Amino acid sequence: MTPTIQLAPLAGITDWPFRLLCFEQGCDCATTEMVSAMGYLCAPKQQATVSLLTRAPGEPRLILQLFGKEPELMARAAAELSACGRFDGIDLNMGCPAHKVACSGEGSGLMRTPEVARRIMEDVVRASCLPVTVKCRLGWDAEHINVLDFARMAEDCGVAGIAVHGRTRQQMYAGEADWDMIARVKQHVSIPVIGNGDIFTAEDALRRLRETGVDGVMIARGALGNPWIFHQIQDALSGRSPCQPTLREKVDMALRHYDMLLGWKPEHVAVGEMRKHIGWYLHGVRGAAQLRAQINTMNDPAQVRDTLLNLVGEATEE
Repeated sequence: MTPTIQLAPLAGITDWPFRLLCFEQGCDCATTEMVSAMGYLCAPKQQATVSLLTRAPGEPRLILQLFGKEPELMARAAAELSACGRFDGIDLNMGCPAHKVACSGEGSGLMRTPEVARRIMEDVVRASCLPVTVKCRLGWDAEHINVLDFARMAEDCGVAGIAVHGRTRQQMYAGEADWDMIARVKQHVSIPVIGNGDIFTAEDALRRLRETGVDGVMIARGALGNPWIFHQIQDALSGRSPCQPTLREKVDMALRHYDMLLGWKPEHVAVGEMRKHIGWYLHGVRGAAQLRAQINTMNDPAQVRDTLLNLVGEATEE
């Protein structure tokens, strides 16, 4: 079976414009930014919630990610959102390491309360008319690695698959992802296992797939400013040599991304959000640090556009 190459949910990043660019480059499946079950139930028509639930035409397979710690509220939200006809599955966030999430008992905090996690899984599986998956970490910290028991519990609850980030909550994003443990999870359960952590190149993806036998990989930081990674991995899987984008292609993608955000959000919001994306698109470009600092002072999209196009022109003249 061909492994699936997925885009990980990233708060403040994986909105529909970014997801759509990744899909166009060969991403098989994406997950929304995490949506609070309580927030949705209390204010389903609030603009922030509506934005998180937006699915663009052309997104072939989109999973909705929910977070929360109250089983009843998670089940109610899953029931409503799975029945709306907009998504292809429900994913339960049990891996977010952010302090305000994890330390309130949500996200990766649920790995410290497996009895609550079990109730959430059972209730959501019963309530949802769509397949339910879970994304988690290895455990809370190095002294409490419980992902094997957690994965088996998820399987027993009827969860259709599990994505494992190969770090503990305490590690956040430091150190190296432990793919040996991800491989052990794959051997421990019969449901599909998706590996996540430190996939920055097509070679990374192929090596991890080969070494662990996982059913797919989930790309997070490796896709920032680099939606081409999905095309590169698909090429590598097909035996073709992955190609790197040119500077012109990077700038064209950044400008298209900019236009999509400007067409969807208020200009001042789009300008602020694109600053981080442009920084990622320019990673590895000569003089990128100075250029990022310059662009971060600009509030006029036309000025940003001219600056990026001038960069291409200068490079062509050299």
